[in-house]
Amino acid sequence: MRNTIAQRRSELSMTQEKLADLVGVARQTIIALEQNKYNPSLLLAHAVVKALQKKRIEDIFTFED
Repeated sequence: MRNTIAQRRSELSMTQEKLADLVGVARQTIIALEQNKYNPSLLLAHAVVKALQKKRIEDIFTFED
């Protein structure tokens, strides 16, 4: 799974720390997500999408086979 968290976060001038606080995880989790080293739970993915002001999970996450 790929994502555009870093790009969207940058567009919003949001730090990794701020995003982590908004979704209730450690900053290291955001780093792992941005590096595509961690696949989030559905609840975390939804929280990230909401924090990044998007409406659909597909707006941030791309599922690859």
